[in-house]
Amino acid sequence: MLEPSHNLELPAIPGKRYFTIGEVSELCGVKAHVLRYWEQEFPQLSPVKRRGNRRYYQREDVLTIRQIRSLLYDQGYTIGGAKQKLTNEDGDTSGATNAELVKQMIAELEEVLVVLNS
Repeated sequence: MLEPSHNLELPAIPGKRYFTIGEVSELCGVKAHVLRYWEQEFPQLSPVKRRGNRRYYQREDVLTIRQIRSLLYDQGYTIGGAKQKLTNEDGDTSGATNAELVKQMIAELEEVLVVLNS
């Protein structure tokens, strides 16, 4: 997620339903051509397209863009690394689930160790 210090640099997101690419560019501190490129790279970004192929982003899109921006610019991820991190956060394998799997595996290995020692 975004670091608290970084949130202070970006303007607050207004309570609108849809934002144009220019508005999102200002809200996220990223140029419009970068947003269009990120749409191709990140499947999580899918703005609504209306007449004349105009893009309209929703609040969730703006938050996702801010997260991508933080991963790439602040945390130093590559496009591939940021894509993987976002996929892992959105996918079924969350950190909590992974921790549970590790605990379960440790318990099973300890049981195997008891059997081998006896």
